[in-house]
Amino acid sequence: MRQRVLAAPVVPAPEPWQRIAYAPVGGLLGIGFASHPGTGQDLVMVVSNDGHGLFDAITGEKIARDRDPDPEDGSRDADPALLCPGLGPIAGSRVRIAGLFGGGLHTTSGDGWKLEVVAPAWPNERVLLSRDGGLPHSGPYGEGWWHIFHSHYSELRAAGFSPSGQTLAVATSSDLSLWTRGAGHGGSTGAQA
Repeated sequence: MRQRVLAAPVVPAPEPWQRIAYAPVGGLLGIGFASHPGTGQDLVMVVSNDGHGLFDAITGEKIARDRDPDPEDGSRDADPALLCPGLGPIAGSRVRIAGLFGGGLHTTSGDGWKLEVVAPAWPNERVLLSRDGGLPHSGPYGEGWWHIFHSHYSELRAAGFSPSGQTLAVATSSDLSLWTRGAGHGGSTGAQA
């Protein structure tokens, strides 16, 4: 099994997934998902050593930035490493963060897509995407599972689906990559969580 995963090259995610963004983010600590209050579409919050950023998960565009977030923000009983204040269209809310300090993102989309992070050549982790909820490496490569990301240059911080299942994000200590199957990219918008 290890040799099979090691031999699998990085390939684009299959249809209906479209890679829409690669954003350099130095000192990335973690990411989290939120829903736009007006449209319901997915948003991605990024927490780094240089502040917080909010990305539109359909276009990949950065829509809000806070270079100097208040470290005292939030309730005293909330862990500031796992929750951060919203900004831009989600100001006034809190976003759960997964990354260097813990937490986690969804590993299934709810309609058959599954994500698995493996490290057959530790410490370089690989992100595998599969269809129909099976083990990513159980069927033929390129038909039922795909190696879509290899973090050989930076530490993997988090990988997973948005609660809606329409966005897939991979964050390393140096960048954010986004895939969507949402509106405008050949997928349905689906129910928002």
